[in-house]
Amino acid sequence: MTTSFNFKRDVLPHAIAVLVFLILTAVYFSPVLFQDKGLAQHDILQFKGGAKEIQDYRERTGEEALWTNSMFGGMPAYLIQTHFPGDWSGYIHKVLTFDLPALAGNIFITLICAYILLVAMGMSTWLAIIGAVAFSFTSYNLIILEAGHNTKSLTIAYIPMVLAGLIYALRKNLWIGAALFAVGLTMNLHFNHLQMTYYMLLLVLVFAVVEIIYAFKNGTFAELLKHGVVLLVAAILAVGVNFGRLYTTAEYSEFSIRGKSELTQPNSGNDVGSGLDREYAFNWSYGVSETMTLLIPDFYGGSSSAPLDTDSETYNAFLKMGAAPAQAEQLVKQGLPMYWGPQPMTSGPVYVGAIVVFLFVLGLFIVDRRWTSWLVAGTILSIVLAWGKNFEAFNYFMFDHFPLYNKFRAVSSALVIAQITIPFLAILALWKLINERSQIKDLDKKLLISGGITAGICLLVWLFAGTASFMSETDQRLIQAQFPIDAIRADRESMMRSDAFRSFAFIVLAAALLYFYVKNKLSANVAIAGVGILVLVDLWAVDQRYLNNGDFERQVEANFFQPTPADQMILQDTQDKERGLSYRVINLPNPFNDARTSYFHKSVGGYHGAKLRRYQDLIDRHISQNNLEVLRMLNTRYAITGDQKQPVQRIPDALGNAWFVEEVQPVQSPDEELNALTMFDAGSTAVVDVNKFPIERRYFSTDSANIKLVEYEPNYLKYEYHAAKEGLVVFSEIYYPEGWQAYLDGEPVDHFRANYVLRAMEVPAGKHTIEFKFAPQSYYTGNTVSLISSILLLLVVVGAIFYGVKKKPVEETIVEKV
Repeated sequence: MTTSFNFKRDVLPHAIAVLVFLILTAVYFSPVLFQDKGLAQHDILQFKGGAKEIQDYRERTGEEALWTNSMFGGMPAYLIQTHFPGDWSGYIHKVLTFDLPALAGNIFITLICAYILLVAMGMSTWLAIIGAVAFSFTSYNLIILEAGHNTKSLTIAYIPMVLAGLIYALRKNLWIGAALFAVGLTMNLHFNHLQMTYYMLLLVLVFAVVEIIYAFKNGTFAELLKHGVVLLVAAILAVGVNFGRLYTTAEYSEFSIRGKSELTQPNSGNDVGSGLDREYAFNWSYGVSETMTLLIPDFYGGSSSAPLDTDSETYNAFLKMGAAPAQAEQLVKQGLPMYWGPQPMTSGPVYVGAIVVFLFVLGLFIVDRRWTSWLVAGTILSIVLAWGKNFEAFNYFMFDHFPLYNKFRAVSSALVIAQITIPFLAILALWKLINERSQIKDLDKKLLISGGITAGICLLVWLFAGTASFMSETDQRLIQAQFPIDAIRADRESMMRSDAFRSFAFIVLAAALLYFYVKNKLSANVAIAGVGILVLVDLWAVDQRYLNNGDFERQVEANFFQPTPADQMILQDTQDKERGLSYRVINLPNPFNDARTSYFHKSVGGYHGAKLRRYQDLIDRHISQNNLEVLRMLNTRYAITGDQKQPVQRIPDALGNAWFVEEVQPVQSPDEELNALTMFDAGSTAVVDVNKFPIERRYFSTDSANIKLVEYEPNYLKYEYHAAKEGLVVFSEIYYPEGWQAYLDGEPVDHFRANYVLRAMEVPAGKHTIEFKFAPQSYYTGNTVSLISSILLLLVVVGAIFYGVKKKPVEETIVEKV
């Protein structure tokens, strides 16, 4: 019998939850919402610099450039900023977040998706709110926002919605669950942080293995298979909506540092093979003992740049060294390297909450094995993956053999799985304790054991913290800079002890509330409210260490992109300005970790995690070694020096946008091609891999030959040239085979690669026009598939909800009730 609609039951609780989430978001991000302030997010500011040319072109023409010359001499725009009009999922995100500003919208949607998961499980509104808070205010979620990893944050945010659809489809209603799964996966893929999606898929794989085992055990495999087919169709639809983004990314990845190297010899110590260099990928590996930060946030000192108070040992040490009180305070407030763990540096620990860990341990004793099996397995997998090179036997095997795993770096971020599984099992334990208090044997003992284990660990850390070294590999630099290292070590010890006792206290308080509830001394509402408040206070206070109101400021972008004297000097050069300032600039102080330069100039450097592999080879072998001929061939006219007296230097004899050469230097392999750039004259010679691009002539005439760029757009270049004889032109443009087409007087012609990264073309004598147009078929095909899939998704979701509401829910045989 269908239950009639009841507003008070069916709508009001969820409206209250949304209101609570809006209030939490508004309070935390009040500077953004009410004071017109922003956050100086490093990666976002770098993104805006790298995307400036793309955005300007879009605003001016209403079209997508798909290529930009603003970073690394030129690269596809797919992984910087490309719009796919056929993909409608962006509208879904705007609706779900009420189009809140970034940062606020990120946390709000994390709360909403976590809430959806827990409501799909059948939890009450207030339990689901507590669980959503536990999911969303894990320290890592705020730390990555401070760093500017917004797309990573949003990809993580939608993981609970994917799990909600998956579980609901198996547990209660296949059609509504499948629709929810399709929407969640669509949104997860929309933000294109494939590493986070990969971790989610690993968790889903663990879940699937457990479900298959139980299905065989219970004789329900055929039913599970039917549900799996429907979910697979939903997944295909989600991939279809994002097909344009995924297709172009996959195409580009083959040419990026995530793809297979063409070199047979190591380049600057890097391994040769498919995917990232192993050392690079595992550079950020969580320490084995560092896993304690899940329970005790400052177990390893917190951040690599943490402020201290005036009651700290380091402050007093500066006073003893002769510093004035104001100077000593400034030194400790500006941030000191309190982190002493094994990572090169960190913005803060992954802290899921002392109470959450305590409830997770309780869940091991009271939650059904079918749930603990995959949640514990997922947690262990997450932690082991995050250990990276600190558990190399397993992780190196994964890197070398598991599909696509070698495409990702910073393996410490695998803890995103744990920051989902630990709160999930924790809230399941709280739910079970509240609802089945009388049915759980020895519940009081299990509660005390769980509290004793977690609080006991904290107490032991508090008692024996002094046995640790509190020294890091980077402390030698502090000693050389005459910092009071003994005082810093004392403050690190104090931070560990303080947080250990803090976690101990939160666990004891939460355990006491639940113990009194088990003993009928407190009502369920009081116990739930008390635990919820403690969880919020615990996580909120730690989050404030890494992202608080003091971090927000006005006119962030205007201040960051204020032209420097060096920028102004370069911009005064009006030569070629009408053709788009077509020369390049290198920012010598930090060329390959800086996209601010790209906001004003076409840069030899940039900031991106997926550069073209050949360009990275060029950086490693030649640009970093100040090979002037390579800088000349990249048409590098200016160097920003960082010197106040002479902020800009003119690089002599930059070769321009294109030039005729006299001879071809044939080589037989990519290795030879790269090596040949060590000693060659870029103005007269073109180095060509003749095995890849057969070219018969070796010598060309340059008499009376000239060529110039007459029109410039990011995706369109037009040259005019005159030559008395047939010639060979080298273009100071990056060779990329998937999308660039050359035309001679309007007719398609071939071009080839020269000098390892540039374009070249044999041209006939006379006066002619050459054009290059970037029109990759992958973008247009992908966008068409995305449009069709977006329409289908809308129809399927509406139809699935309509059919699912009409259809009687299935019996809970596929997934047991918790």
